[in-house]
Amino acid sequence: MRTTTLGTKGPQVGVVGLGCMGMSFSYDQATPRDEAEMVSVIHQALDLGMTLLDTSDVYGPYTNEQLVGRALADGHRERTVLATKVGVLAKGGAVTGLDGRPEHIRRSIDESLGRLSTEHVDLYYLHRVDPSVPIEESVGALAEAVAAGKARAVGLSEVSVEQIKRAQSVHPVTAVQSELSLWTRDWMTEVLPYCEEQGIAFVPYSPLGKGFLTGRFSSNDDLPREDFRRGLARFQDDALAINRAITDKVREVADRIGATPAQVALAWVLAQGEYVVPIPGTKTPKYLLDNAGAADVQLNAEDLAELDALPTPQGGRYY
Repeated sequence: MRTTTLGTKGPQVGVVGLGCMGMSFSYDQATPRDEAEMVSVIHQALDLGMTLLDTSDVYGPYTNEQLVGRALADGHRERTVLATKVGVLAKGGAVTGLDGRPEHIRRSIDESLGRLSTEHVDLYYLHRVDPSVPIEESVGALAEAVAAGKARAVGLSEVSVEQIKRAQSVHPVTAVQSELSLWTRDWMTEVLPYCEEQGIAFVPYSPLGKGFLTGRFSSNDDLPREDFRRGLARFQDDALAINRAITDKVREVADRIGATPAQVALAWVLAQGEYVVPIPGTKTPKYLLDNAGAADVQLNAEDLAELDALPTPQGGRYY
């Protein structure tokens, strides 16, 4: 896989990474995960050059970091750029709040390192800004982790330009992670251009629109029984009936250039900037290969213009 760097000063990574959340958390909660298969998918991702692995203490909670830690044993850690996050709280698989207090971050980095079985993470994100804690204080604690050798770099997730600037006044920001896809473009007006200007990597999560852009879902009933997407506004049947126009166009472009819809959707994300590194998640080798193949898909000006002209989806991101 071709490579880029996480911004102008970050480590080299494959242009497509791997989001590990769904291996332990959020999607399809009723179906047991086969840990050996998940470990195999992570190893295959590394073999394909998808070297940026993304997790968080809240995924599970805790179990996703443990899974990733086990997968990176026996020499696999050395070929991984490992990112985890702090600041979101969960219990029993449900998010319960935010905690950006420095004391929480100081404690959490040690706990994350223990679960991941590593001496450091390459990127440590503030998962969400806690409105009760000045972002400068939270980032100060992340900077302490860097100074102590427990993290190599600092990242932020779902932040405004103002919040990035405030964070930068405390410590350089290597990466900003936010949702970006053909049906979620909120960050393209201000945040993405600012990151490009500052040499900050932009790491899109859900670059396949939570799976919608693959064209696999035409009805809410197509989703697994205990999948959280069943409750999202864009996945309700009345919205899906309208939003299918988006997947129809993605498939049209895919058929024309000999790619899959997922590859077209990811290639569009990759075209948004030199330091844009999407982290699609998957639990299966088939879809992993599909996602990795997006790195070789070239969209021409006509393709990009057609995709850029897609309508805003029906329904909000969550409500």
